[in-house]
Amino acid sequence: MLIDASERFRKAGQKRGKEAKGAMNDTPVRRRQTTLRCGFIPLIDCAVPVVAKEMGFAAQENIDLQLVRETSWANIRDRVTVGHIEGAHMLAGMAIAANLGLGNVRSALAAPFSLGLNGNAITVSTSLYERMAAASDLTGAEGPMEMAQALAEVIAARKAAGDEPLTFGMVYPFSCHNYELRYWLAAAGIHPDQDVRIVVIPPPLMVEYLEGGFVDGFCVGEPWNSLAATAGAGRLIVANADLWRMGPEKVLGLRTDWIEREPEAVAALIRAMDRAARWADDPANRTELAALLSQPDYVGVDAKLVENILAGVLQRSPTEPPTETPNLVLFHRNAANFPWKSHALWIYSQMVRWGQVPDTPRNREIAAATYRPDLYRHALRDFQIAMPARNSKLEGSLREATPVGSESGTLYLGPDEFFDGRRFDPDRLDDYLASFDISRPFDPDAMAHFA
Repeated sequence: MLIDASERFRKAGQKRGKEAKGAMNDTPVRRRQTTLRCGFIPLIDCAVPVVAKEMGFAAQENIDLQLVRETSWANIRDRVTVGHIEGAHMLAGMAIAANLGLGNVRSALAAPFSLGLNGNAITVSTSLYERMAAASDLTGAEGPMEMAQALAEVIAARKAAGDEPLTFGMVYPFSCHNYELRYWLAAAGIHPDQDVRIVVIPPPLMVEYLEGGFVDGFCVGEPWNSLAATAGAGRLIVANADLWRMGPEKVLGLRTDWIEREPEAVAALIRAMDRAARWADDPANRTELAALLSQPDYVGVDAKLVENILAGVLQRSPTEPPTETPNLVLFHRNAANFPWKSHALWIYSQMVRWGQVPDTPRNREIAAATYRPDLYRHALRDFQIAMPARNSKLEGSLREATPVGSESGTLYLGPDEFFDGRRFDPDRLDDYLASFDISRPFDPDAMAHFA
């Protein structure tokens, strides 16, 4: 269990908490204290639960939020499954996979709150980028499709020479990192299961694996891409905000038996997380948030690096000037905390596309039911918080920030385009799956590949 942060952060938390209570036009109802043990991985997008604890938002809701630092997503999965922790800063796909019984024993999880959007990137080794640049005359300013096509040129040349496939790392078989990497590769005609090798590596070890030559590239959450780039171990070539401009990433994943036992605590926790997300997304708090996340108990990297990432400023290599990436990571704006069922079904569509699960009406139902907008709405219904009028939406259709129907207030969504121009309609899942030329058929005998 983590020790408390510095006295400075505790005092700041008390002050911020009073401000937040006023902002929500209500005072949290006093109720018995409830303990929640919440796992997390050292990544920038663990910010919301960290802020909820350290700025006092959880305590004001009478939640004793105990943060448990882990090094791998498999550890998070196993500890939630056996009940060592009640919830976690969790990969969205992990919660869905658990309910479908994929990769481990079946367990019942729910995602009533999204912890943000975006925050991942793809980085390749310096030597691989040099080969890509030579093959396609890259300047470094190209978009994701041009980068993928340059990689395809290198892969084709290696095949012709009889070389072994390149190896790419990602963090978990049922992660958006895996699906983003595969989506990007396949868009350029690279088959993820035939033309390259994809392996699982815990996020904090990605840079070491790249430096050691064990992988040629990876897809991981920040700050590990930026650390590889600033150290000269690799070049950050694609931010996932350039692949899907408003893509889902982490959720607050909770055991459903805890939700059923503690309905009032769940609502209180969602309120605390909402306040924390608002605080974390405010540019005025960026320096303070970076200092908090940089502490060894949390992400443990240079505060200035963290602050640049929060500001959407990426150092793609040691020798190039930084570049700005709008919406590199979002904690609250653009309905970033709403658990869209269309996000759950897009993740499910990628599970089906890559042969991890057979597509059945029941599996679709389970995937969609993992996301719980009903719990989100219930927790925040008495506050003047703009919420979507619907639980699902057409993904990839907005080219600019657009006002949409809301239960209260003004709500803007988008831009949310996919880099290849596709749209995902959750009501036309069959058509979406049929539109891809590269996929992997479901094979029950190969399921051990995803464990």
